[in-house]
Amino acid sequence: MSSKFSPQTHFYTWKNYQCGYQVYNADDSNIPLVLIHPIGVGLSGNFWYRFCQEWYESGNTNPIYNPDLLGCGDSAMPRVTYTPEDWAEQVLYFIKTVVKKPVILVTQGALFPVAIKLVQLDKELSPGETSWIKKLALSGPPGWKIMTRDGSPVQNKLRWNLLFDTPLGTAFYRYARSRKFLKSFSIKQLFENSKSVDENWLNMLEKGAANLESRYAVFAFLAGFWRENYEQAIASIQQPTLVVIGQNTSNISREGLKETPDERLAAYLNALPNGKGVKINGRNVLPYEETAEFVQAIAPFIREE
Repeated sequence: MSSKFSPQTHFYTWKNYQCGYQVYNADDSNIPLVLIHPIGVGLSGNFWYRFCQEWYESGNTNPIYNPDLLGCGDSAMPRVTYTPEDWAEQVLYFIKTVVKKPVILVTQGALFPVAIKLVQLDKELSPGETSWIKKLALSGPPGWKIMTRDGSPVQNKLRWNLLFDTPLGTAFYRYARSRKFLKSFSIKQLFENSKSVDENWLNMLEKGAANLESRYAVFAFLAGFWRENYEQAIASIQQPTLVVIGQNTSNISREGLKETPDERLAAYLNALPNGKGVKINGRNVLPYEETAEFVQAIAPFIREE
């Protein structure tokens, strides 16, 4: 990766936490993109580096703001049960104080709930004002059955207290950040082609998981603090929304195993008031495994007035 696409990490403070971000092409007059990275062992804003490089090499000029969510990357990693509301508050603060203009959100996978909460929070805090969120582009959102099933706060807390936030949980994370596990999991659950699980991917995850404190965000996600029925919330999103689904998308959770990519896409488009959809090659990490095709899929949507 050339130095052109390795920008310096900057910092801002949110709720007394230091949070990191990177910015590309900040002086451009086009509407900025704000990227929301996935949560997982070793993941952070670095997930998007291929996308950022391809975006500009393809002739696009929109500024890109790439924040690390709290608990990930160069941001602080407190021992808390992170929720989509927490991260939504962080990103809205980031947009208002760092970006300082309305943006297009680009989200990966099961972080779509953060975008949902962000849209709701923006609407609540800025009644009658111009929204800070102009559009949303969703890469591989979760299965519709997963997104429309009620979560269990009691079970979430039990999983956190009895399993994850324990010495056993720490031991599991030490194993989960091993190269062997990362490669096996990526092949089984994330990538369409095992050959795409390359050295860059594995090195990125290993480096990102080196700090054991990074386990808290992952454990909060695995415990299920993001799970709830989002059906009505999705139906209330008025912003234009593009849903990009991989031809071979799959579910890590059991609830959506019988849902085909076409069924998933149709369910989202049926619910979203201003939704568009497209299927591209790939499975579950489209901006990384099918970077050029993903950029081609969202660029026209980004340019539309």
